[in-house]
Amino acid sequence: MFSYSNWSVLTVNFLVVLYLALGGVTLSAVLHLVGAKWRYEVRLLASSLFALFPLAFVLLVVLLVNGELTFPWLKEAGEHAHHLPAWHNYTFLVAREVLGMLVVMAIYWMFIQRQAISERSAEDSARFHTIACWVPYVYVLYGTMVAWDFEMTMLPSWHSAIYGMQHFISNFGMFLAFLVIWIIALNSRDKLVRPVESYIYNYIAQMLFAFTLLWIYTFFAQYLTIWYGNLPDETVRLFGTYSNGAQTGGMQNGDYTFIWWAMIVLKFVIPFTTLAFPATRHNVNAITAVATCIIIGTLFERYVWVGGVKGGMGAYPILVAVVVSGVVAAIGFFLVRMRLQSIQLVKR
Repeated sequence: MFSYSNWSVLTVNFLVVLYLALGGVTLSAVLHLVGAKWRYEVRLLASSLFALFPLAFVLLVVLLVNGELTFPWLKEAGEHAHHLPAWHNYTFLVAREVLGMLVVMAIYWMFIQRQAISERSAEDSARFHTIACWVPYVYVLYGTMVAWDFEMTMLPSWHSAIYGMQHFISNFGMFLAFLVIWIIALNSRDKLVRPVESYIYNYIAQMLFAFTLLWIYTFFAQYLTIWYGNLPDETVRLFGTYSNGAQTGGMQNGDYTFIWWAMIVLKFVIPFTTLAFPATRHNVNAITAVATCIIIGTLFERYVWVGGVKGGMGAYPILVAVVVSGVVAAIGFFLVRMRLQSIQLVKR
């Protein structure tokens, strides 16, 4: 039951929780830097997802301690057998992941604190702007490191120059999808002390459309290069290879074929054909449906990239996914609710 593919479910949960925590502060910082006036409607709500960082840190520790079941390259003898021998070092892995998250948490918490007093004086506003400038850089650099450690270099011989960008673009799109559903749910249930204005749905829908295009661009740029080059070290991750008559690796043509193609439909075909029209970007039901598709598609994407390192989906992948994801979601719900209550954004 406790196969690599089943442990991949925990890795997917970690990545989802982490990027929800990262996305809230990142969106608030970007909206501030571009001078978007609608940031005042969402910045406190979005940045409250910082409360998920402790959960993400605990999941990170569990995954790091888990060793070989999280990082299959640890089973290979000798670092020189790896494509990036210096990077494939367990001590360095633990150090950079733990320190990286602590640094990100410190910078993001500083942003939240400065945001709360940003309008108190000109000096406070300047300090807030300075820390806001750092946030996008931190998101890109840290997101690239996470992409490498938990997805790209899981198969030591496989690499892609654009994968880091594809990874954090995809996850930011998932965050936007979660945010708009979350706001719609809170508004419809009258939970917020000050409801978010309904025009915000259209703004987030436009951003979802933009990130859908960014995602398919980075996805296809990587896919086309690998397919056209047809180099064994690159194609093994996507199309698989045969060793002693058995297929190993592979996502598109292996055990993960269904969720591979479902990912493309849910993350590109449905969002693009729906959000390309202004009418649907103003329709709450349409936005909710598309956002739900993007979230499910991103979950499929994360699992196919992590679990697809090794053939086979495990003994009880669906049961494990439901139980583990349910527990993680429940803990995350209570952490965020406590944060919302502490800053008095929701009614008690």
